[in-house]
Amino acid sequence: MPHPCVPRDDQVAQATATLALVKDYLRANPPVSDVLPLLASLLDEATGVPILLGDVLRSAARLVAQQATSPETDEIRLVITGLREAAQEATDWHVLHWDVQRLNGHAFEPAGSPTTS
Repeated sequence: MPHPCVPRDDQVAQATATLALVKDYLRANPPVSDVLPLLASLLDEATGVPILLGDVLRSAARLVAQQATSPETDEIRLVITGLREAAQEATDWHVLHWDVQRLNGHAFEPAGSPTTS
């Protein structure tokens, strides 16, 4: 199995900067129809942020467990447990993929349009 490339700090920073751009864009109240493709990519059930973040956290927990000095301290066990629990919570968010799918096909008011009651 080929060894994966080691991501550089600047690549990880770029990924988080891109998420910050999406956050800022959403706060500008764009039309939902423009947002749905972004959400679909971010929340994809197989490759979206929740799945990737869960995998990252799970792998980090495994590495800490494997490389901790023996005997493992209570503090290290707490960190490992925290990483594993956060990984499960993040992975559970993959169900948001289905919420985005349910929104597709619905009509939404363009940004700035008055709504009627």
